[in-house]
Amino acid sequence: MIRKILGVLAVLLIIVILWHHDLVYYGLVQGKGQLSIVWNARPVEDFLNDPDTPDSIKQKLTFIAEVREFAVQELGLNDTENYTTMYDQKGKPVLWVVTGCEPYAFEPKVWRFPVVGGMPYKGFFIQTMADREIERLKKQGYDVGVRTVGGWSTLGWFTDPILSNMLGRSYGDLADLIIHELVHATVFVKDSVDFNENLATFIAGKGAHRFLETYYPDTHLIDYRNEVNDEKKYADHVLMGADKLDSLYRSFDRDTLNRSRRKEEMIRHIIHKMDTLSLSDNSFLNRIREREINNTYFMSFLRYRSKQVSLQELYADRFNENLTAFVQYLKEKHPFL
Repeated sequence: MIRKILGVLAVLLIIVILWHHDLVYYGLVQGKGQLSIVWNARPVEDFLNDPDTPDSIKQKLTFIAEVREFAVQELGLNDTENYTTMYDQKGKPVLWVVTGCEPYAFEPKVWRFPVVGGMPYKGFFIQTMADREIERLKKQGYDVGVRTVGGWSTLGWFTDPILSNMLGRSYGDLADLIIHELVHATVFVKDSVDFNENLATFIAGKGAHRFLETYYPDTHLIDYRNEVNDEKKYADHVLMGADKLDSLYRSFDRDTLNRSRRKEEMIRHIIHKMDTLSLSDNSFLNRIREREINNTYFMSFLRYRSKQVSLQELYADRFNENLTAFVQYLKEKHPFL
């Protein structure tokens, strides 16, 4: 009897693998890529104790340890082994993230995965696999975007290491990134990527500011405030542009003439108007103009920024801007995976 049951289970497993062979293959490749990074990461202490490690690197690593301790002890984020090791990228990207969006509506392409549910992006540790996914989406008519990332959360499946390219960030941006990813390892709601990313963005911004205000009020805090002000002006501009595009798309029907031309004209106008923003650092705007801007670009801001006002209202009205209490409430309301 037991042998028959095992035989049936084996057959069912084979059927599942054959039916979802693309997802199984993708999972195996991703697991291999992630394990390679984890396996080749070294404890931070090794770098700190190595006389060949430049002082500038040691300072950033020590800073990350301080941010990590603050996030756990002061904010109440989950205490994990994340960011206690570092992986040397040797200056090269290690992960490419592909996104897709309908061409005349802000409706993202969604991939389905076990445990985490629907995700509006798909990561690849092998660039050629990302390139193939891009071509596949384009053939299906999607707007497509791809970016390399400086950090990500594996949601507790692995020990997330510091990536060496992270250390090129400013101190404030680095604090923001570490707290952002630690939020993902503390609060994660299945099938709610926009909420998860907006929440991590919100807590990271508040947490990084509080950390720098407490420990680096005369140095890194000043630079961070300038960066945040620039980022807010820029994000607000892009979100207003997304609203205009959304209104334009809603005015279309399938028979509307020159939809593509009208869309491109609107996007060029939005990008051109960035020159009117009063930013402390305009250098990155030149890089934006060199990119192919489509709906995925605007979707990324909606994904990370569209819920900031409502989160601020909840944070202020219900928690009197007590960030630790806010985090505790979210941990209780949304138990981690």
